[in-house]
Amino acid sequence: MRCPVTDDRDLLERITFNPEIFGGKPIIRGHRIAVEHVLAMLAAGDSIETILEGYPWLERDDILACLLYARRLVGRERVELKSA
Repeated sequence: MRCPVTDDRDLLERITFNPEIFGGKPIIRGHRIAVEHVLAMLAAGDSIETILEGYPWLERDDILACLLYARRLVGRERVELKSA
């Protein structure tokens, strides 16, 4: 049986930060591809398979790590709507 907490931790370890690359934005395993870029490709409708074809050194878990990272950030976000 899989442990979601351990799986999440393993995935999130793929997301790194380096002040020398993209000003310290989150990147994938020290490479010059930002989490933001992967999320933008997914938002534009690219499939995981298409992204992997364009970046053959990426792994499926790298993309899943980007999604998990984004979910964790959004999970902490609060939006207050102002009434007109």
